Amino acid sequence: MVLVYFFGALLGLCVGSFLNVVIYRLPNNMNLAFPPSHCPKCNCQLKWYDNIPVISYCILGGKCRNCKEPISFRYTAVEIVNTLMWVGCIALFWERSIPYACIAALSCSIFLCMFFTDLEHRIVPDSLQIILGALGIASIFFDTSVKWYSHLIGCAATGVVFLVVSIVAEKVLGKEALGGGDIKLAFAAGMLLGWEKMLAAMLVATVVGSIVLIILQKAKNKDRGTEYPFVPFMVSGIVIMLFAGEFIINWYSGVLQSFII
Repeated sequence: MVLVYFFGALLGLCVGSFLNVVIYRLPNNMNLAFPPSHCPKCNCQLKWYDNIPVISYCILGGKCRNCKEPISFRYTAVEIVNTLMWVGCIALFWERSIPYACIAALSCSIFLCMFFTDLEHRIVPDSLQIILGALGIASIFFDTSVKWYSHLIGCAATGVVFLVVSIVAEKVLGKEALGGGDIKLAFAAGMLLGWEKMLAAMLVATVVGSIVLIILQKAKNKDRGTEYPFVPFMVSGIVIMLFAGEFIINWYSGVLQSFII
């Protein structure tokens, strides 16, 4: 099992490095393979020893070897977070179902891409939504934590609710309240989690999002009309429920039953 963790962490680190390419190039309609990795400031092609995940960033002191311009810590953060999530998927799901552990790990990587593409570019590419939807369909056959029909209900109910809220809010407010990326994510993630976990995920996303936005508005003195991306909050809630959904739902059910009794 130690080898599984080791190779899982190593693969997660390498995939995390590739995710940085996806986050930067996919929203800009760039080829993911060409040109080779280069500094976005001076366009200098990176040597292989300057492109080792995490290690190269530390050795270079967070700067480009050629132009000495700072390299965003986001690149290293993505690599580290993806590695931790892959290790977490192995720890929680490997012994229960190896295929589901792989599905969960790949889903986490997609969520990480969505988080930063929406945060930085205000867009969630359809290709990421399609991959997540495919992973959600595959989870029906390997997720033993919920019934198969929960996945279908989660997809239909959550997606429809988001779609209705978007239409009503646009009619009432006269502007777009939820983007198309939010709605598509609701459909795909609902399929992946099932309706129970997805409902809790959206509750977490709404509460956390409201608190963070209030703090940002107060700190930056921005009015309530300022638009902020919602996908990062959705992704945060979804990932929390992916890892801790069963524990949270069981805990909440126990608390609710104690009040009823």
